[in-house]
Amino acid sequence: MIARSFEKVAFVLSVAILTFVYGVAVGKWGWFPHDFLQQSLKEAQTVAAAVGWSDPGFLHPQRYDRAGTRRPQPERMQPGLTLITSKWKTGDGWMPMLKLVDRGGEVVHQWRIDPEGIFSSQVLDRQAPTAMWPNVHGSYLFADGDLLVNLEYIGMARLGACGDVRWTMAEGNHHSIARADDGTFWVSGVSRTPQAGSEMYPDGYPGLGGKKFWLDRVLQVSADGTLLADINVLDVLYENDLEHYISRYLEEEPYPTNAKGVPTDVTHINDVEPLSASMADEYPLFEAGDLAVSVRHLNLVFVFDPETLEVKWHASDPFLHQHDPDFVGNGWIGVFSNNNDLTSDGSMLGGSTIKFVRPHTSATEIRYPTAPRQPFYTPNGGKWQQLDNGNMLLTESAAGRVLEVDSTGQTVWEWVHSPYQGKVPSVQKATRYDLTREDVAAWGCASADTLSTSAQ
Repeated sequence: MIARSFEKVAFVLSVAILTFVYGVAVGKWGWFPHDFLQQSLKEAQTVAAAVGWSDPGFLHPQRYDRAGTRRPQPERMQPGLTLITSKWKTGDGWMPMLKLVDRGGEVVHQWRIDPEGIFSSQVLDRQAPTAMWPNVHGSYLFADGDLLVNLEYIGMARLGACGDVRWTMAEGNHHSIARADDGTFWVSGVSRTPQAGSEMYPDGYPGLGGKKFWLDRVLQVSADGTLLADINVLDVLYENDLEHYISRYLEEEPYPTNAKGVPTDVTHINDVEPLSASMADEYPLFEAGDLAVSVRHLNLVFVFDPETLEVKWHASDPFLHQHDPDFVGNGWIGVFSNNNDLTSDGSMLGGSTIKFVRPHTSATEIRYPTAPRQPFYTPNGGKWQQLDNGNMLLTESAAGRVLEVDSTGQTVWEWVHSPYQGKVPSVQKATRYDLTREDVAAWGCASADTLSTSAQ
C-alpha cells in the first residue's frame, strides 16, 4: 500500500515538473500552444474592455467637452503638419497609430502600427517595467517619409512612408528619440531582464543589496540601426555621487526597511536630448554633444558628457515627475514638469507647467501656463516642442489634448482626441514638422495603413 502511494505521488510530481518545464518552454521559445494562448488573451482583453470588465491603462476620464481641432488664431500658428501619436479604436481593437494632420485636423497621412508585423513573438513577450504594451512612445519623421518609432520597452523600428519595415532593434527602446548633429539618434532603452549590477559594479550597486533592477540605458543609434553607444544610467548616477536621489525616491514608497523593498523600476528615464553645436556657446557649463536626461522617478534632470560620464549639472527641486528636457537657447533648458499631485485635475498643485531653468545662473521661469485659468495637467506622459516662430506645441497626454500657444501663453491652435464612452486615450507625443501636402504626396503612397512586413 505504501509503495503504491509513493508511486502515485511520484507520478503526480513528475507530471507537475514536466508541465512546468514545458510551460517555461512555451513562454521562452514559442512552442505550441503559445500563439493560440496569446491570441486568446488578446481577444479576452478586448472583450473585457468593451463590456467594461476592465479599463485599458491608456484611457482617462474625458476632461474637455470637445473633440477635433479649434483654430482661434490660425494666422499665428507655426506652419507645417503635426504628427500625433496615440491609440484609436478600430475593428481589430485599440491600435497604436501615428497620424499626420493639417491645421484643420484632417489626416494627411497615417501609420497603423502592428507590433506582430514588426517584431517576433519572442521579442514581444519580454517582460517590461510597465504594462502599457503595445504602446508607441518616441518617434522621428524623416523628410522622405521614413519614420522611427519605439514600441515601449520592446524595441525600435525604421518604417518606410508606405509602412514597410526597414530595420528593427530590440534593445528595450522606450520613450524618446532625439537626433544629433551627426545624424545619429539618442534613445532611451532598458535591460532585457532585471540585473543586479553591471560591468562597472559587478557585485551589485552599493546599498541596494544585490537586488535585480531594470537598468535604464542611454543608447546612440545610427540611421541604419547600428548600436554605437550603450550607457548604463545607474552607473552614471553612482559615478557622480548622485545615488542619494534613490533614497529620496524611496521615501515615497513608503520607505522600505531594506533593499528588498526597493521597486525594480528605480530610475525610469523618459528623455535623452543632445546639445547641438549651433547653440553650445550659449551654455557656459556644457559642450556640444552633452546629453540632458530626465529621470522621472527621482525627480531629477542632469546633463552629462557621454564620453567621460561626467555629470556637469543636475537639478531636482524645481521638478516633479518631469518629462522632456530640451535645450532651447540663451542658456535655458525647458522641462515639462508634470507636478503629479494624485488628483485627477491637478487641483492640489495647480497643474502641470513648462518650466525653464538656466543652469549657469540657477534662474527659473514658468513659461506656461501664464494665467491661473488655463487648464493644463497630465500626471504622466507629456511632451513639449519649441517652435521656430516662438510658439510652443504642448502635449497634455492624459487629457488627450495638443495645443499650440504663443509667447504670451495664448492658445492659437488645439486638437483634442475623440472620446470613447466618456474617456479619451493618451496622446503620447505631438510634433510639428515643416511639411506640406505636396511633400507628403511625393512619398508615393496615399496612406500607410497596416505594418505587416517583418524585418526579422
